Amino acid sequence: MAIVRLKIDVAGTVGDEAWRQIQQFDQIQSADFGPQFGSGGRCNHSPDKPHVKGEWIGAEIGLLTPLLAQYAVSHYLEQERVLDADVVE
Repeated sequence: MAIVRLKIDVAGTVGDEAWRQIQQFDQIQSADFGPQFGSGGRCNHSPDKPHVKGEWIGAEIGLLTPLLAQYAVSHYLEQERVLDADVVE
């Protein structure tokens, strides 16, 4: 399975709202979001308050082939909240 890692700008959103706004690539096998995939540091606010400017949280997308992963990178990079996307070997 090929893996794509995303860096998602969560500033101004609450909880996983930014993740839920991402339009997922059609052919994904799995998708997970959370600080275990990287983050801009600890959130220093309560969970019911918006993330501050500069905060980001990582995500990991699983696809069947490396070629699909390359197409997925292009798909995700077109979205406003996606700061970075890369295929992980």
